[in-house]
Amino acid sequence: MPDLLSQLLEGPESGPPPELVPSPRRRWIKPVAILAAVICILAAPIFYMTSMPGRPYIGTLPPLTAEQTEIAQILKSRVWYLSETIGERNVFAYAALQNSADYIEKSFNQLGYTVKSQEYMVETRRVRNLIAELPGSSKASEVVVVGAHYDTVDACPGADDNSSGAAALLELARLLRDAHPARTIRFVAFVNEEPPWFQTYNMGSVVYAKSVRAKKENVAAAVSIETIGTFSDQPKSQQYPAGFGALYPSKGNFIVFVGNLGSRSLVRRAIKSFREHSSFPSEGSAVPSAVPGAGWSDHWSFWQQGYPAIMVTDTAPFRNKNYHLPSDRADTLDYGRMARVVDGLRNVIADLAN
Repeated sequence: MPDLLSQLLEGPESGPPPELVPSPRRRWIKPVAILAAVICILAAPIFYMTSMPGRPYIGTLPPLTAEQTEIAQILKSRVWYLSETIGERNVFAYAALQNSADYIEKSFNQLGYTVKSQEYMVETRRVRNLIAELPGSSKASEVVVVGAHYDTVDACPGADDNSSGAAALLELARLLRDAHPARTIRFVAFVNEEPPWFQTYNMGSVVYAKSVRAKKENVAAAVSIETIGTFSDQPKSQQYPAGFGALYPSKGNFIVFVGNLGSRSLVRRAIKSFREHSSFPSEGSAVPSAVPGAGWSDHWSFWQQGYPAIMVTDTAPFRNKNYHLPSDRADTLDYGRMARVVDGLRNVIADLAN
């Protein structure tokens, strides 16, 4: 009794009751929750930029269809003519630049199109964008622009950059010529994409995009086809801007759809259509325009005018060791895979136009 009385008089021992002492497990709950929240905050923008509908094709490519084989042959013929017969073509190789413009105009004409020439002066030279139009029906005032530049950098025959894109542009015009789209489709061959005119007011796509904005035309989508002929199944054949390598494949055997954040909806629509219609690997992203490579083609000019625009590309210098070199020649390209890409794009353009 004396011991019990003394305990009652002295009160409880110092410190919280045993049941109120945090367990080791509880001590980790708060920091783990904070870490999870930080990870979610960091992952959200990455998910926003890279999350794309559909599944990328994985596995052995199916045999080319008879139509794809024909497409491959036509693409090869056009790339060889532009890069090997004509070769380097720009304001400083002016005769060749004119020859390539004449070839593109004649090719559009042979496909049944009437060609408009948008001419302007650069360095006392008259240069031109070439425009062929497939009229729309119920939504004719809305325009889908499909473009590719046909000039090259100095001392380069430009097979991949960008005979591949110019050849694809002409082939899409052939494949879609009997379509009856709701929206108008314009096939535009741009001049002066390469330095020193790149992202200047003398760039062909800048001249064109400014002109359609001045006319208040409704460009629903612009698709730039830029270098689509280089592919590799070798590991580490694909490089990326800093920070993106962990998100995408190391083999450069896929085609890429890329746009800025304002064009995210267009990127997602385009790649969804491609994946639905094509058995070919594809990746897509909508990133800030400051990311290296994101704006390296004519689609950049449409961004400046507030239009949604994307680039379809093999990623050029991030994959092609011949980029902007004399070795960018016609025999280095993969025309079978190019044909698969163009066949898929035929459906993408048709979907965008309807």
